[in-house]
Amino acid sequence: MLVVVGGHSRNIGKTSVVAGLIAALPQWNWTAMKITQFGHGICARSGEDCDCCLAPEHAFAISEERQAGRSDSGRFLAAGARKAYWLRTAVGQLGAALADFQQVWAASQNLIVESNSIMEFVRPELYLVVLDFVQRDFKASSARYLERADACVVIERSQRNPAWKEVEGTPWREKPCFWVRPPQYMPADLAAFVNQQLNRCRGAVSFT
Repeated sequence: MLVVVGGHSRNIGKTSVVAGLIAALPQWNWTAMKITQFGHGICARSGEDCDCCLAPEHAFAISEERQAGRSDSGRFLAAGARKAYWLRTAVGQLGAALADFQQVWAASQNLIVESNSIMEFVRPELYLVVLDFVQRDFKASSARYLERADACVVIERSQRNPAWKEVEGTPWREKPCFWVRPPQYMPADLAAFVNQQLNRCRGAVSFT
């Protein structure tokens, strides 16, 4: 099965939520993946400036994490993931990496992915969106798929109303919301919700 964890901005706790799920629900034998899209002119392979990044062979790169540690994929291993991967793509080039993504997915018992953009191509059993009211930025990819979220994970702050204005209406308010307080990103009720949802979902996952 496939679980996707997205978020409306950078550095709001998405990796911590993924790691928390892995640690809280070890019975699902997770494989984990982080997907990063680099901006124009940054090489997906090296993460540095590159004059030839429009070449097809530079559209994406994927690597398996071998050591638990402080990197995002290393944190997934430290939390208990059986395997962890980092998929880097040039902005707008995630489609070029789908064959490699599918290969990892097919070899996994259960795959958990940190990404918004992958929602363009898959229909996971569970999609969680991390929200932080103090972060004004709201990624277009997150806004695009917010209505498909099964639940929202809201970072608990003193500010009770969101600073972001990009989302029309309040689709997130209509979802189950789980409030979390750093550094604890995986309260028991959220872990129980995810476990219950996965136990209910036994249908096939399909590409759109």
